[in-house]
Amino acid sequence: MKPADDLITLVRAYNPRTNEALIRAAYDFGRDMHEGQFRKSGEPYFSHPIEVASILAQQHLDDATIVTALLHDTIEDTKASYQTVSERFGSDIAELVNGVTKLTNLQLTSTETKQAENFRKLFMAMSRDLRVLLVKLADRLHNMRTIKSMRAEKQVQKARETMDIFAPLAGRMGMQWMREELEDLSFKVLNPEARNSIIRRFIMLQQESGDVIERITTDMRSELEKAGIIGSVSGRAKRPYSIWRKMEEKDQSFSRLSDIYGFRITTGTEDDCYRILGVIHRRWRSVPGRFKDYISQPKTNGYRSIHTTVSGRDGKRVEVQIRTQAMHEVAESGVAAHWSYRDGVPSENPFAVDPARWITTLSEQFQNEDDHEDFLEAVKLEMYSDKVFCFTPKGEVVKLPKGATPIDFAYAIHTRIGSACVGAKIDGMRVPLWTRVKNGQSIEIITAEGQEPQATWLDIATTGKAKTAIRRALREVDRERFIKLGWELARSAFEHIGKKATDKALETAAEKLRLDSRDTLLARLGSAELSASQVVQTLYPTLVPDDGEGIRSERAVIGLAPGQKFERAACCQPLPGERIVGITWKGRGVVVHAIDCPVLSDYEDQPERWLDLHWHSGKHAAVNPVTLALTLGNDAGVLGRICTLIGEQKANISDLEFIDRKPDFYRILFDIELRDAEHLHNVTSALEAESDVAALSRYRNPSAARPPAPAPAEMGETVGLQTSR
Repeated sequence: MKPADDLITLVRAYNPRTNEALIRAAYDFGRDMHEGQFRKSGEPYFSHPIEVASILAQQHLDDATIVTALLHDTIEDTKASYQTVSERFGSDIAELVNGVTKLTNLQLTSTETKQAENFRKLFMAMSRDLRVLLVKLADRLHNMRTIKSMRAEKQVQKARETMDIFAPLAGRMGMQWMREELEDLSFKVLNPEARNSIIRRFIMLQQESGDVIERITTDMRSELEKAGIIGSVSGRAKRPYSIWRKMEEKDQSFSRLSDIYGFRITTGTEDDCYRILGVIHRRWRSVPGRFKDYISQPKTNGYRSIHTTVSGRDGKRVEVQIRTQAMHEVAESGVAAHWSYRDGVPSENPFAVDPARWITTLSEQFQNEDDHEDFLEAVKLEMYSDKVFCFTPKGEVVKLPKGATPIDFAYAIHTRIGSACVGAKIDGMRVPLWTRVKNGQSIEIITAEGQEPQATWLDIATTGKAKTAIRRALREVDRERFIKLGWELARSAFEHIGKKATDKALETAAEKLRLDSRDTLLARLGSAELSASQVVQTLYPTLVPDDGEGIRSERAVIGLAPGQKFERAACCQPLPGERIVGITWKGRGVVVHAIDCPVLSDYEDQPERWLDLHWHSGKHAAVNPVTLALTLGNDAGVLGRICTLIGEQKANISDLEFIDRKPDFYRILFDIELRDAEHLHNVTSALEAESDVAALSRYRNPSAARPPAPAPAEMGETVGLQTSR
């Protein structure tokens, strides 16, 4: 375990005026509180907070952050309380320690809804003091460095969480070195074979071509000397995960991948950066489309640098980053550069971003996303996106993720402009809305009064902000229809347990589900964002049936008028769990079709006959015939084994017909009565595993479509129509 003197020496190296007594007191307090606690590796537990503090000291952070690192687990894992920490180290440090504790307690790998809620809490914690997240990132980095002592399943869980959340967070904050290390440590757990393969290929490449990095570095230094420019040159091979990601994105093998080496040149002034760029491009051929100037257009986290890719020796591509030393410090520390110390005082780096402004900018993008799924999508899009810079006709810069379209540009300016968009011009030329915008383009949005967002825009837009606004607008358009359908779903679900879906009951359910009104609840039900069983479960958890007897056949479909009868279409034989629509027949009821049934094209010009239907949630009775076409080997006992196999899946064979006989095989149509789509999947999976089954398919017969029978005795009952053959 590293002694206190070693940690203080590390801090004093960049901050000679450090409060040594405060750090030593925190060290002693943390050691005493964690006395008798051990890590999975067998080391004293307090060795972990010391290493977290050391990681932050390497980033030249202030005393308060170092002390928080030493104490970050005391409130959660020891007898120390918030009040104790506050009395001994001050309320500011106690708040930081408490903030880290709250972040640690977030379960970030649960369901989508829970995960979105936790992201919101994470952003709230960040907005109070970003140092909370810096300590948490350092904590996660040390845990990933020592992850081998955990159980295998715990390693996978932590690695996936790190890859999905903490690594992109570090990158978004500008701490690229930490992002790369977190990704690579996670990659080592999640796909060790791929990582080892890349490392082996690196070794082979070095054996074949020698030390490429040293040769190119020497060449670059020589070129700078000739031009009379003072600069420092360093190079390295990219990390295995970075290589793997490029291989996946470009669908290329390692041998075809070119830019696996990166070089960095740091110099004294911004003018020298552009002079060095000229030197590099004169000496080596630049690769078109691989130039980015983050000096003139810095990232929101303060990152500034020139990026270019050139063809080096033997035609190998290498990436070159050019920046000043001050830019490099921000590039290494990102937003954390705001707290960096030099010679005992906070460093005044002109490129460091004010954390409060950075958080405000980030939070504004998500504040209107009340839908959990939309919020989560928006956050992840923002975390992972690379940026392109476009201009309005007035010359204002708009930052968008790579792959963005004019739709994204319009919504980035204002939601009203996005919703009214009917076209766009790029550099003065009219272009389709699905055009991908590029760096430096000038974009003009054409709007029209009365225009509304189209459903197809969801496939065109790439930013979370645009997608959320489009979904919200589409929901408003369909809101009345969804509310009506939601009411039918709720009424049926409540009746199923002997209750009534009163306004008060629905308002109470909406409140418990944290929705703002009864209508919002019904709209969510109608749009399938919420299930009727969830609503019932919220109010009557003890009354929800175990579905032992199943949903009665006459109540299987929701969305019909009172007393309206229905039949499953013989042409497509839809099953509960599959999307369905109804076609009305005057005086005869409704025929229920699967959404992909080809017969529906016959009714495209009769929209007034279409009904939006849903299957009742719950377990259905096994009374829904589906026809399967099987090709079986012609051998003794085969048919008997197949029938037994179907019976073992609790499915009844109601009919079978031989349609082709050959000396070595025959084809049979089986009519099997099933509960739902899942039941069908279970049956087909069992059959496909049987060696005597040569082919298996679901048999559909469009010519079997016919109007429902008008017999009065069948009113309100489901009729399972047999496939006509």
